[in-house]
Amino acid sequence: MRPLFRDILITLAVVVVIFFLLHITLQSFVVVERCMEPNFQEGERLLVNKMIYHFTDPKRGDVIILHPPFDLEVVYIKRIIAIPGDTVEVKDGAVYVNGTRLDEPYAVAPTYTFPLTEIPEGEYFVLGDNRNNANDSHNGWTVPRENIVGKVWLSYWPLSEWGFVHHYPLNKQLVSSTGVD
Repeated sequence: MRPLFRDILITLAVVVVIFFLLHITLQSFVVVERCMEPNFQEGERLLVNKMIYHFTDPKRGDVIILHPPFDLEVVYIKRIIAIPGDTVEVKDGAVYVNGTRLDEPYAVAPTYTFPLTEIPEGEYFVLGDNRNNANDSHNGWTVPRENIVGKVWLSYWPLSEWGFVHHYPLNKQLVSSTGVD
């Protein structure tokens, strides 16, 4: 009887460890607004990698979950457009980073303007893909690194949307147009 009891305890311990490891590395998120359409729909369920930015810096084009600086109880989903030290401007229906017009086939073109601005150290400029219906950095705020919860990794519901999330490599556009990252 003792070996059976020991096996049950070991199995339970392994399950508890796996549960806690998953809990600290992944988080489920439900899209509650239309700010990321057409790529993410209201009610879509996503898995977020909460550990990745402990090992690497957030990159332009990453889709992230964040706490906006004006309300740390709320979570938003946005795309990183500019990183610390970049300049960003929105004009003529396009976004410019470091003077380069971004090719953004995933986004609804903005109808607003945003003046040329340099992104402060430790801050990130984020926009919703549905540019005209998103509360994002074009409203005058940036995201401190510590407010980034994680990188969106997988869409799992509805099943028709199941799959890994595509993060557009905006860094490659800037390198190819200017030769500098």
